[in-house]
Amino acid sequence: MLHRGFFACLAALAALLSAGCSAPADYTVVEGTMLGTTMRVVADVKDATPQELYAAAMELDREAKASMSIFDPTSLLSRLNRNETDSVDRHIAFNLRLADSIGALSDGRYDVTVKPLVEAWGFAGREAQAHPNVDSILVFVGRDKVRIEQGRLVKSDPRVELDFNSVAKGYTVDLLAALVERFGAENYIVDIGGEVRCRGVNRSGDPWRIGVETPFDGNMTDGEYLQKRIRMSGGGLATSGNYRRFYLDAEGNKVAHTIDPRTGRSILSRLLSVTVVAPTCAEADALGTMFLAMGADDALEAVGRMPDVKVYFILAGKDGAYEEYVSPAMSALIME
Repeated sequence: MLHRGFFACLAALAALLSAGCSAPADYTVVEGTMLGTTMRVVADVKDATPQELYAAAMELDREAKASMSIFDPTSLLSRLNRNETDSVDRHIAFNLRLADSIGALSDGRYDVTVKPLVEAWGFAGREAQAHPNVDSILVFVGRDKVRIEQGRLVKSDPRVELDFNSVAKGYTVDLLAALVERFGAENYIVDIGGEVRCRGVNRSGDPWRIGVETPFDGNMTDGEYLQKRIRMSGGGLATSGNYRRFYLDAEGNKVAHTIDPRTGRSILSRLLSVTVVAPTCAEADALGTMFLAMGADDALEAVGRMPDVKVYFILAGKDGAYEEYVSPAMSALIME
């Protein structure tokens, strides 16, 4: 499963606005940091000043991290994982329900109980183990081992731990979009670390344009190298990839942060990048993780069974070239 660090800018896209840097008076631009990465809002906000919008966004940032961060030891999720409490809030309950719905499509490849495996491989703020005892960890990994009953988290094994890094950033993008709408915006784009939710048109009256980065290993340029541009007037978009968070083990093997919860090991395939457009950014985020964890062949087969899904895949081809797949539902959004 793909586990983007909650505080790392790993989503492989950058919101590209079709006008210059200075917005006209009827569009507010707010920039800052959320979830430890970049945040940008461009919106025709009517009921708040830029300072009020920024302050509200920072309060939302504090709320999201206090609930869902696996890196903050005082967060509710960290305390749930340590069995110091069993009470869940609305954020954790929502993401667990969404994880169930995506997990049902994934044949076990999408599972938010994967945290102990992610830690063992060195992708959750812990140093990687040289040779993780995967079989012993798999005993307490599995979505069937945890449930919510009357607002409380029930575990079949106290060692079960949750990790929402595959969905929490997209979910927070949706919360930020809802905040902007409450301030009267009808046209907006919100972007946290490259994951996007938009509505309406940009300041030129055109659909919003979003760039998908070229997925070469170590690409940290944040929009300098773009493979495609996508036009949108509503919904969420997220990109998943293994080209930023990986390392080479002692034997020189690439270990990426997409962990298959069925085998407990890193998944590598010629599927390099997955971009998903969905009604919400949380859905796009989780589906992108799911497809990447499936690998190229299974992901393409799954898309064939989902005629309404909007996906853009970048795959490794021969001699270093890229191959591309655009689902029929996505084709109208791709800019040539």
